[in-house]
Amino acid sequence: MNDESQKKIMLKVNNIVKNYISGAETLYILKGIDFEIEEGKSAAISGQSGSGKSTLLNIIGGLDKTDEGSVFINNDEITSFSEKELSAYRSKNVGFIFQFHYLLKDFTALENIMLPAYIGGMKKKNAVDRARSLLADINLEDRAGHYPSMLSGGERQRVAVARSMVNDPALILADEPTGNLDPQNSDIVASLLYENALKKGKTLIVVTHDQKVAAGASVRLVLENGRFSGENN
Repeated sequence: MNDESQKKIMLKVNNIVKNYISGAETLYILKGIDFEIEEGKSAAISGQSGSGKSTLLNIIGGLDKTDEGSVFINNDEITSFSEKELSAYRSKNVGFIFQFHYLLKDFTALENIMLPAYIGGMKKKNAVDRARSLLADINLEDRAGHYPSMLSGGERQRVAVARSMVNDPALILADEPTGNLDPQNSDIVASLLYENALKKGKTLIVVTHDQKVAAGASVRLVLENGRFSGENN
């Protein structure tokens, strides 16, 4: 059996259309998006502000609905899911990273990472052990007991990266994960994000305006006028 037959398509997006009504005007955001990505690979999506990057990511993450088209994750059509099914899908299958870290200010770095797993039903000791392991992966073992106010911007975002992986999701969705960081911290966070996703076999999709961040992905795509203009090589 050759390598081609071994490949597993983790995410498949078919003809996604999304419009928004603004008064008497219809805004055509996504005009028939198609793409797929293999398990364990990464894709960077770039494009101008308002091109629909975050909208597409939210649809893939089950946070927004399509007007037309379908999204398949491991052959499950999430665009046909009920709200209850989408909630379970997000909890078990997707790790989210946003431009702002959204860490809980009254909890330590360790607690911020372990909480989603603990809330999801994992035993506290197992959740703590997993959080400590993830802190080691992002080189912040010595910050386990630090609160967000005691961490730098780059460190907070690294904690957010670790938190996104605590439930062992198959898919990581990162929306401008380095958008609030200086160039040095941006490079550190992007490197850790790609390295950890690859090491753990996660499929990663990154929305970014930073071409240095996009360069780390297996596939680079550009959204323009509601459609992909092709790979940005």
